[in-house]
Amino acid sequence: MDRHLLQRLADVHGVGTSFHGWDGLPHSVAPETLTKVLAALGVPAHTNQLIEAALAEAEVAPWRRMLPPAVVVQQGQTALVPVHVRDGSTARLTVVLEAGTGEPVEAVQQDVWVPPQDVNGVATGRATFAVPAGLPLGWHTLQAESDGVTAEGALVVVPARLTTADSLVERRGWGLATQLYSVRSKRSWGIGDFADLADLATLSGARGADYVLVNPLHAAEPVPPVQPSPYSPSTRRFFNPLYIRVEAIPEIAYLKPRKRAAVDSLQEQVQALNKDGERLDRNAVYAAKLQALELLYHARRSPARQAAFDEFCRISGAGLDDFALWSAIREDLAPDHPVWTDPDCALGSPEAESLRGKLADRIGFHRWLQWICDEQLENAQQAARRAGMRLGVVHDLAVGVDLSSADAWTLRGVLAPGISVGAPPDMYNQLGQDWNQPPWHPARLAEAGYAPFRNMLSTVLRHAGGIRVDHVLGLFRLWWVPAGNSPRDGAYVTYDHEALIGILALEAQRAGAVVIGEDLGTFEPWVRDYLAARGILGTSILWFENDGDSPLPPERYRTQALASVNTHDLPPTAGYLAGDHVALRSRLGLLERPEAEERAEHTATLEKMMGLLRERGLLPDGGVSADGGYGSTGSEERTIEALHRLLAQTPSVLLGVALVDAVGERRVQNQPGTTEALYPNWQVPLGGPDGKPVFIDDLPGNTRFNALLGAVSEALGDSQ
Repeated sequence: MDRHLLQRLADVHGVGTSFHGWDGLPHSVAPETLTKVLAALGVPAHTNQLIEAALAEAEVAPWRRMLPPAVVVQQGQTALVPVHVRDGSTARLTVVLEAGTGEPVEAVQQDVWVPPQDVNGVATGRATFAVPAGLPLGWHTLQAESDGVTAEGALVVVPARLTTADSLVERRGWGLATQLYSVRSKRSWGIGDFADLADLATLSGARGADYVLVNPLHAAEPVPPVQPSPYSPSTRRFFNPLYIRVEAIPEIAYLKPRKRAAVDSLQEQVQALNKDGERLDRNAVYAAKLQALELLYHARRSPARQAAFDEFCRISGAGLDDFALWSAIREDLAPDHPVWTDPDCALGSPEAESLRGKLADRIGFHRWLQWICDEQLENAQQAARRAGMRLGVVHDLAVGVDLSSADAWTLRGVLAPGISVGAPPDMYNQLGQDWNQPPWHPARLAEAGYAPFRNMLSTVLRHAGGIRVDHVLGLFRLWWVPAGNSPRDGAYVTYDHEALIGILALEAQRAGAVVIGEDLGTFEPWVRDYLAARGILGTSILWFENDGDSPLPPERYRTQALASVNTHDLPPTAGYLAGDHVALRSRLGLLERPEAEERAEHTATLEKMMGLLRERGLLPDGGVSADGGYGSTGSEERTIEALHRLLAQTPSVLLGVALVDAVGERRVQNQPGTTEALYPNWQVPLGGPDGKPVFIDDLPGNTRFNALLGAVSEALGDSQ
């Protein structure tokens, strides 16, 4: 096989033939990997003959279409749209505005001559039209006509720059970040829920917070057992009924005594789990909630409530129907059942459609669950705004979905087959990472007019003041790992970031929400500047911001960013200061060098940071404790407050405070490189320094909580 030809073909389809590793050196992608990635894109490249044919097809492919499937243009700019017709024929292009608002807009043909192309023996010409620059933001439709032949395509007019964070430049804000499932009240059913979110927003809002950032609330499996990780969901469009507060559903007031007693009994059975400070039991909680929710689903709704449910189903459309169908089927079938990969049972097939009728009641139940989630999320956002929060609830958008997920089945047509997303080797994972998540197929997503991407965003943003996009760099490129390859044997595939970032900005602008991109890791230097220019905030983590071997002075932090001391990928600060994570990784056999060396390096890192704190007058002089940490000398709380006061000296428009830091929790939520047998990843309930549960009810009287929030509010106020 001619490697040069193969590389040319890869370049044409946006597949990287090399990459710069964490060691700073260029690495070539193996030809076998390129061939597999191209195959997933629908481009056969096993022989030189196939490669040459694919290169020829890539040139003629756009000419086979009368219109591009989607055109994304920034507001105020003129879009040039090619229209392909029989050579010598005249063409017309109009824009139908979103929702039929206003008269169609005529596009003006430009004096641009392009040599005709032979397309399957037909001489085909190209007419170039200019779409006017004054179109409003929104999802419009291009309509082309020539010789009685018509075609349609999507025209998306997006903001040149998202402006929702502009007010934060004038007055910066701060908020709490937490894993909602771990934050329980004494009314919880063993897992934090939407009502707990409303209470947490109310409490922190009263203390000056502008937002509460939560983990992804995406739906998991429809029945136990469920995936603990919120970053491996079943769908990114809909929400997890595990978070429903059963007693907040209005129909509970009208249950007959026997059914109400059954609900109360189910609550009593799992409410005792609140006392468990070691591990959350999602499966027990979800099983109990589903039984209670079944009873409420069959309770008669008032005409007004039924109308609200019907309207929710109408707005959510086919996406909700398809997700509910998957959920109903998945109740009785394992995730690895062959039905999920059988083309004869694919969504839209006669077999799948026949199940809609057979499973109508179960489909209705799962649609209803999403309506209840929507209502309770709306209540949480309203509570946050009533408490004075400028943003309110900020949702987290996961990178992707599980390979056996609802989205993998319902959106199969726009996902790349036989591919999983991951990351190349780095200093922390020298074998690379495989996240077991199928990526968007770039071309097919465009052919769908980006509707699946839009629908996902609009649902997540429906009751949100902001959205954090995990691994926002994935909107530029993703590391594709072909099935059967090791994570290190992958390749980067590029995406149309202008389109994806533009649509993200459009949906956020419409929702009045800020966008925070988690832009940590390996990326090209221009990416952060591009995101800032589009109004997307970045992410700055204290321990990762360095100037050579020294901590970056706070004045040099980015303005357009959310700055925080830590992230869910790091241990809580109390545990980090004490070096608990070093001991944990040593105990689990995850260290690649002696524990003493690891601890010495960690201590040196801490000492440099402590030096900066002392230099700024934020921490009195003092040494490291005997165990090499800062967690056992009585200075732990002062140190954590000092770190947050340091961040308040940055120009970053948002400051994040991890709830675990505010209550003295030490345990990490997720320890990479481990299985559930080794560590309870994503299953650690919120606790204090003693490991005992901390409830929302206790926060108003929690001295440590009030002290840290007070320190942050004061420091941020002083710096305005």
